[in-house]
Amino acid sequence: MQEELDQFKRNCVWSLVSRPLNHPIVGTKWVFRNKVDEQGNVVRNKARLVAQGYNQEERIDYVETFAPVARIEAIRLLLAFACFMNFKLYQMDVKSAFLNGFIQEEVYVEQPPGFEDFEKPDHVLKLHKALYELKQAPRAWYERLSKFLVEKGYVRGNIDTTLFIKKYLNDLIVFQIYVDDIVFCVTNEALCKNFAKEMQGEFDMSMMGELKYFLGLQIKQSEKGIFINQERYIQDMLKKFDMLKLKPICTLMSPSTKLDADKKGKVLIKSSIEV
Repeated sequence: MQEELDQFKRNCVWSLVSRPLNHPIVGTKWVFRNKVDEQGNVVRNKARLVAQGYNQEERIDYVETFAPVARIEAIRLLLAFACFMNFKLYQMDVKSAFLNGFIQEEVYVEQPPGFEDFEKPDHVLKLHKALYELKQAPRAWYERLSKFLVEKGYVRGNIDTTLFIKKYLNDLIVFQIYVDDIVFCVTNEALCKNFAKEMQGEFDMSMMGELKYFLGLQIKQSEKGIFINQERYIQDMLKKFDMLKLKPICTLMSPSTKLDADKKGKVLIKSSIEV
């Protein structure tokens, strides 16, 4: 929790002010969750302070909320392109991404529960940047990130605006944005390091290395191609519905299925089955 608040201080997210009389105050709350890897193992415990955005009033606390998000079809297309071109895929994660987005509206939130100022307990926080769960937070983050990339010479896709491309002489970098996750492929290792250094110079980001798990897809990259499975997703579903201890059975074939004769196959003699 303290680490989360330290992020707010470094990003100058808010300032403590007197409670306004004629302006609504948005509540705040803590959300706790475990971050897991592709095998479902807990790798990090996270505490996040979020705004109770459902209390926001349209035209008062926010105006526009739309922000483009990459579709799963676009992610699959990027994987296919990288496989065809024999590119290596990498992944980066933005720490507290929404705290980087500037907001235009005047928004006030309550002090974090358990971390109120002892000298000014009745004061509230005036936001300068977006907070998680605010209606306009995704849009503010996307605008900040896309503006930075365009200034650095990246070309935004005309159809898919979460896709960015940049050419370095004979080299190429292509990457896709999904909220605070960035998946990209490059033609050489040096370009990968330069891109990571460029992004980390502007945002607090962590280089997660080779892409292995993204949006519920377990990804394995090799010289033979890119292989995708959803083993972890299936395990989570079985665990959720308490089916891990059940015995598997063969799935019966539909009686309407038409099969061609296998003239080269061997005849199998089936024993009688007791009903």
